[in-house]
Amino acid sequence: MDDLIARISASAGIEPEVARTAVGLILAFLRKEGPAQDVDALFAAMPGAAEAAAAADAGGGKSLFGGLMGLAGKLGALGLGMGEMQAVGKEVFGYVREKAGDERVGQVAAAIPGLAQFL
Repeated sequence: MDDLIARISASAGIEPEVARTAVGLILAFLRKEGPAQDVDALFAAMPGAAEAAAAADAGGGKSLFGGLMGLAGKLGALGLGMGEMQAVGKEVFGYVREKAGDERVGQVAAAIPGLAQFL
């Protein structure tokens, strides 16, 4: 995960700890909203993904909204603007594709309403 955090920090221009928290929030979102079998396969291909998601869940970060709106609210609470959120998302899903493949990412994205439009 450290290489992903470094990529995000550089591309989005954010601090590594903010990048780490954002990655955890995105992975926790996938864990909660996606089909368990497909998300498990994604996580298996990415060492440290399950731990990052669990840390984000343990950290709280409640939102009034669920789904993508809730995720955006949590990322916004980290101080990320829309451009930074898009940069983080692009890097996370690019990394996931590298590790788990397009087909698996597509299956997860198709199962989460609205997610495919951001990939």
